[in-house]
Amino acid sequence: METMNVGHRAFELMIYLGAVICVTVTGYQCHPRQQIMYAAKNRALRGFVYANKTVRSRVICGRECSMDERCKSFNFNNCNQMCELNLATRREHPEDFNATQGSVYFDADENTPLYSLTDRSLERYRSCKMLLDACFRSSGIYTVYPEGFGNGGLRVYCDMETDGGGWIVFQRRQDGSADFNRYWTEYQSGFGDLSGEFWLGNDNLVTLTSSDSRGTWELRVDLEDWENNTAWAKYSDFQIFPGEYNLIIGQYDASSTAGDSLGVSRGRPFATRDRENDASELRNCARYYKGGWWFNNCYLAHLNGRHFPSGYVRYAKGVQWHTWKTEFYSLKTCSMKIRE
Repeated sequence: METMNVGHRAFELMIYLGAVICVTVTGYQCHPRQQIMYAAKNRALRGFVYANKTVRSRVICGRECSMDERCKSFNFNNCNQMCELNLATRREHPEDFNATQGSVYFDADENTPLYSLTDRSLERYRSCKMLLDACFRSSGIYTVYPEGFGNGGLRVYCDMETDGGGWIVFQRRQDGSADFNRYWTEYQSGFGDLSGEFWLGNDNLVTLTSSDSRGTWELRVDLEDWENNTAWAKYSDFQIFPGEYNLIIGQYDASSTAGDSLGVSRGRPFATRDRENDASELRNCARYYKGGWWFNNCYLAHLNGRHFPSGYVRYAKGVQWHTWKTEFYSLKTCSMKIRE
């Protein structure tokens, strides 16, 4: 129970099992007035919000509604703690009573709880960003259901912390436990462990970022050296084309701290030890530098190179991003991730 004094009125606010809010308003010169409001989980009334504010709980949101004679119902989002006061109810406008993950709707109609939705009855999440918006805040392995993957979906690692979260991680290096000097078909289907080092798979990247999918994708690259310094680079409009898996990236984010080492790979096809797609006349870049990549002649960035147990190496060896650490330094960790 919470008790609050506001001007000449006191409010006693109670929650029962998260489904009912009971608000008792006591004034000095009037009799107590009690209002009971019932919850519908994963629902919200849209189009009738006249006021919104951030509050710490649905109880406080209920108080705000009870204080205002205009308020007939309210939505409270558990994820961002947004309280929305409505001029109408779901009974008056059933066509605007929508499924909304993470939201709870309240009005004084006893039938309201019957309209609650379970998480399983909602649309399946297409991306890590949708999971984040639905209050999934922990980084880890999830199943997402983007267009083109069928009922089985796609298992991915979601980074829910970096730069606002909601990232699908498609590459990670951290300890040398996975061999990235692989053949074309292995990079095509993906390899490694989602909880450790891995490559998500070029076919998966094509399907995720195809022009038929919803929206565009941004790319973020996170880097760490052996002194625990970090840097990052971000690009707009990331896409992988079918066929030779050409790398399409848009503008480099000038606020990035790592420098633009990936720009020379813009438009280049993917290359592996058995598929020489680079622009070099001197060598097979993937075979010589021990890992698949979008090589030009040969690279300024190669995050799939051999993982060394220390930083300084011979020229152009290891896990590299030249504009940050030069061609004589192999990085400790790195990851590549995309977000809608």
